Amino acid sequence: MLHVTVDPTKVPALQTERSAGYWQTVGRRFLRDKVAVAAAVVVLILLLLAVFGPWMAPLDPYQSSMLKRLKPIGFAGHPLGTDELGRDMLTRLIVGTRLSLFMGITPVICAFFIGALIGITAGYTGGWVNTGLMRTIDVFYAFPSVLLAIALSGALGAGITNSLISLTIVFIPPIARVAESVTTQIRGRDFVDAARASGAGAFTIVRVHVLGNVLGPVFVYATSLIAVAMILASGLSFLGLGVKPPEPEWGLMLNTLRTAIYTQPWIAALPGAMIFITSIAFNLLADGLRSAMEIKQ
Repeated sequence: MLHVTVDPTKVPALQTERSAGYWQTVGRRFLRDKVAVAAAVVVLILLLLAVFGPWMAPLDPYQSSMLKRLKPIGFAGHPLGTDELGRDMLTRLIVGTRLSLFMGITPVICAFFIGALIGITAGYTGGWVNTGLMRTIDVFYAFPSVLLAIALSGALGAGITNSLISLTIVFIPPIARVAESVTTQIRGRDFVDAARASGAGAFTIVRVHVLGNVLGPVFVYATSLIAVAMILASGLSFLGLGVKPPEPEWGLMLNTLRTAIYTQPWIAALPGAMIFITSIAFNLLADGLRSAMEIKQ
């Protein structure tokens, strides 16, 4: 008789690994990535500043004083100095987090739902529907995203609402392309064929089998676009097509402080540093989520 010896210390680990669900495995893999966890902490801090920033700010972000204009970092009562109108930089950076994140996250969320709907419809339906939708989407790829955003904002007019519309239109094509590609792959899988053979309708198959497999990769990709959206939104504000003064927004602050680059370069660089840190944090977070979700079965 053949006797098999099993190390009892390894049984719980094996059972845990087998019984663990997909998202538990993703969570463990993500927590092992120290860079991604650090990026997630930075993003969480930024979100907390966006929510509670107006109550955490030490001074009024709109209160100006020409006697205190362009004071250096470390000036009494103003740890990060003052801007060209004597307003406290620390206060405006904190309060500006809300509007800056809003301008970066909102168009990506809107583009996520619209682009995912277009991509899933095109990918699952196929045929002339796929051809018509995706060739229309491909038209937007003829224009660089920066130029397209500027052109749309210029046509619609300056302002927060028009900037959000412009950025949403810019991000719909890439998200739709990713959703269509993943859906096309899922459509040919065995479990989809089995569901179709069992008599399930197209809506049921998409809701039960397709969405769960498509939304994850599309969500991760959309997360990586938040950094791009923030940079584009800041660029529009810098060009005068986005947020209008005196609202505290990092891109607008960078624009208004450009004349101080030779006299107070560190003050002028602070909004750009916030944009840079936020962009890096969202990019690293997206990379960490992508790595954690790539689980080989």
